[in-house]
Amino acid sequence: MAHMWGNVRPRVAHLSPLERVRLRRVAVRYALHGWPVTPGACLANSRFVCGRAGCPTVGCHPALEDWERAASADPARVATWWRDRPHGVLLPTGHAFDVLEVAAHLGRRVLDTVATHPAGLGVRGPVLVTPTGRWMFLVRPGDPLRPELEHCFHVVRHGPGSWIPAPPTRLPEGTVRWAVAPEQARWQLPDSYLVQNALIAALRAAGVTLTPDLLPGHLPLPRRGR
Repeated sequence: MAHMWGNVRPRVAHLSPLERVRLRRVAVRYALHGWPVTPGACLANSRFVCGRAGCPTVGCHPALEDWERAASADPARVATWWRDRPHGVLLPTGHAFDVLEVAAHLGRRVLDTVATHPAGLGVRGPVLVTPTGRWMFLVRPGDPLRPELEHCFHVVRHGPGSWIPAPPTRLPEGTVRWAVAPEQARWQLPDSYLVQNALIAALRAAGVTLTPDLLPGHLPLPRRGR
């Protein structure tokens, strides 16, 4: 990765040796559990720098141009990325998991719902929170949004071609954190449609009108196992 930094000398945020080690250790732990990881640009003051000459992106973004292809779940390879630089830890979506992203007021409501859901562990999975108040529910990959949510701007589905910043990545506003850590969820992922059902209930309880209203017989059913 050193070649990326030949043309720039960014003032990367000063992290203690302990913080640098933690970033590397956590990235490796994700990889050990089969979650592909890709290095993110480094935070420098209030912007992110990736080392690629002429890169116009100042927000959080992948450090590698071919980040999705280069993403790896090989612990040794992942460790080398964090050897010299305090990269953000980014997790590509659409492979090990998809992500359903919502605003904080919906996230808290959904988390309360799934905590007592009759499906038990089938609907409970890892949930992360960004310092800007976005809640991200990790779910099994491959299922599209239900019709009620497909055109709902309150819900964003991250699948192939997207990524999320993972704890303990630092953003200008603060640090990304787990509301429900993977260890708490036993590194299991819930059925996407079960979580979507909880989202639909939370949106309707918040007074959001969803369309179309499908007949019960037309609703997609949760998949059995995986």
